Amino acid sequence: MATSDEQPKPSYEEAREELIDVVRRLEAGGTTLEESLALWERGELLAGVCQEWLEGARERLRTTAEAQG
Repeated sequence: MATSDEQPKPSYEEAREELIDVVRRLEAGGTTLEESLALWERGELLAGVCQEWLEGARERLRTTAEAQG
């Protein structure tokens, strides 16, 4: 559960879209080193969120497949 300092976990689609935007901004250049580092860190966080969603989906599929025999 998110604390008052944390934002709620974005959906997979939200995280993916923001990650795409971060990558585009980094590839376009024109940002300061500090901005680039902040974007990189945000991208790493978003990639982790996407990975968590995908792992959760994979586990749900595995569980369902096992339950169906």
